[in-house]
Amino acid sequence: METLMDVPSAGRSTVAPADARESAPATFVLRRVTAERLTDAHHIMLRRMDANARMMESLGGVRTPAQTRAYLERNLTHWDRHGFGIWILRDPATGRVMGRGGLRHLEVEGAPEVELVYALLPEFWGLGLATDVARACVTIGREWLGLPSLVALTRPDNIASQRVLLKSAFVVEREVLHQANPHLLFRTD
Repeated sequence: METLMDVPSAGRSTVAPADARESAPATFVLRRVTAERLTDAHHIMLRRMDANARMMESLGGVRTPAQTRAYLERNLTHWDRHGFGIWILRDPATGRVMGRGGLRHLEVEGAPEVELVYALLPEFWGLGLATDVARACVTIGREWLGLPSLVALTRPDNIASQRVLLKSAFVVEREVLHQANPHLLFRTD
């Protein structure tokens, strides 16, 4: 497994050309989280997450099986097309699925961006794991992929997520509408 210490470093530009990029690692290991590239085999795990009302409350609500399948297909295609995407997060000691996190393309008010995403099952909230994953994804985005900045969206009432972002090199940029709802747009400096 690759670790974040294996970051490529030879003469990286701060702006990655659209046609020249490193791929993100398929797996990475942190002290308290193991991450593995999303695959079709994760469908059952995604269904468990997407059916969890507490987890999905700030993510647009519980998804139907068809919506989970569409989410999976979109994110598998994203990996194939861009060389990065969503990872499934596990407890390295038990192998238990804790959630998902990663980087993906998104349009914000018509502008192309790369978004940090993360979502943990409620039993893993409040342990600092989202911060660990967010920081790792920022490192991958900036150091592996050479992205000049990343964004993240959160609802104004999601204070816990805002704390994660502030501890992960993001600052509030402005309020935006996303999926017809107000969100705060955070950006790395």
